[in-house]
Amino acid sequence: MPRRILSGRVTSDKMDKTVTVLVSRRVMHPLYKKFIRRSKKYAAHDEANACKVGDAVRIIECPPISKRKTWTVLERNGEALGGVPADAIAAADAQPPAGPQQV
Repeated sequence: MPRRILSGRVTSDKMDKTVTVLVSRRVMHPLYKKFIRRSKKYAAHDEANACKVGDAVRIIECPPISKRKTWTVLERNGEALGGVPADAIAAADAQPPAGPQQV
């Protein structure tokens, strides 16, 4: 099964080697057919402590690092970070996005 990749904004960088990423998505309400925003926070591993609050990041699924941390920062502001293996980036870019396409 391919690893999921999500995009979001860093909301906290106070922990060591960990950032909190807010991922928002738009979903259609089942009854009213209006698009509403849903968001969720993920704890992501940032080996170099390079991410700061407000950065746009892409995170990728990984084996559990701790109780809550099962994501790793893949890119920060469009630049690949050194802590992620190059084959993971290549494999992630080659995989089509999971789920239905949103416009």
